[in-house]
Amino acid sequence: MTQGAGQGPEVERTATLRDFRVPAYVHETGPYAQSTHPGDVAPPAEETYPEGYTPTRRDLPVINRGDTLQVTVEPAAATVPQQGEGPGPLFVVGDVHGYLDELLAALRQQGLIDAAGSWSAGTARLWFLGDFTDRGPDGIGVIDLVMRLSAEAAAAGGYCKALMGNHELLLIGAKRFSDTPVNSGAGTATFQAAWLLNGGQKTDMDRLQDHHLQWMARLDAMEEVDGHLLVHSDTTAYLDYGRSIEEVNDTVRETLTRNDADECWDLFRKFTRRFSFRDEGGSDAVRSLLDTYGGTRIVHGHSPIPYLLGEVGSEEGEDSGGPVVAGPHVYADGLAIAMDGGVTMAGKLLVQQLPLSE
Repeated sequence: MTQGAGQGPEVERTATLRDFRVPAYVHETGPYAQSTHPGDVAPPAEETYPEGYTPTRRDLPVINRGDTLQVTVEPAAATVPQQGEGPGPLFVVGDVHGYLDELLAALRQQGLIDAAGSWSAGTARLWFLGDFTDRGPDGIGVIDLVMRLSAEAAAAGGYCKALMGNHELLLIGAKRFSDTPVNSGAGTATFQAAWLLNGGQKTDMDRLQDHHLQWMARLDAMEEVDGHLLVHSDTTAYLDYGRSIEEVNDTVRETLTRNDADECWDLFRKFTRRFSFRDEGGSDAVRSLLDTYGGTRIVHGHSPIPYLLGEVGSEEGEDSGGPVVAGPHVYADGLAIAMDGGVTMAGKLLVQQLPLSE
């Protein structure tokens, strides 16, 4: 998740509410500080944004909602049951944002890795929904783990795969284009400034290697598995890039291959949009994606569950105790499942087996 405009109708902002996406070190004298813990169906009405929208500005209003469902997740077994024939059980992981220790603990709890951190789930299928880096202490360690588990799972007859998040686009852009000016729609901006503003960690940039960049640039933007349409962002912007899953994925990869700073910025900007499924007309927005790309439910990360629920919190975990996140959040008439548990705001890093037991 990156700092960007809130979606839906304009709302009055509360001046005293600190924007949870702005890391504290932005206001310090030094540029860095270590954090502490993207068929022909007409799309819904175009999302509206404040004049001069850019992902580098504070603009994420909190709207209280009372028509949503919080899913309680029962404690997982220590091992993943193996099926005699066919594909293994399906799991998804929400935003990680550099919290490697929390990820390892959550994967162990679900029986997907052993005490040594090696794949132990046999033919299970594991999907990460993107956003591996920024804000947390070890984004490169998270990427290294996912890359290793991908090889180990394939060798065991399962798989571990990942989707492109907007923070992958941001990190790629910061490395490739640095402080090259881009047209943000409200004047000029740079990937470097946006990366710093949205939790970029110097330790990640220092350890970032070519094979990490190549791996991120090849990630798919969306996939449909067992009736679940998997995406990173809760936005209809995917419709701008194709009318099939394959076309969207190809278009995103081709955009990155062309290596044009303005094109890459536009891709990042669109994948930063959020809340398309939350407010009035949200279920219609979900249906526009499902009718186009397939599936019966959409599963996404990007927008933290506490903000979808209208709870106030901070990405720096300032509030004592942090938000209470019991599990995935089902909303938009039951058509959407949110998986960002708000680990960056002292919430929970979610690893969940699908389909949900409700």
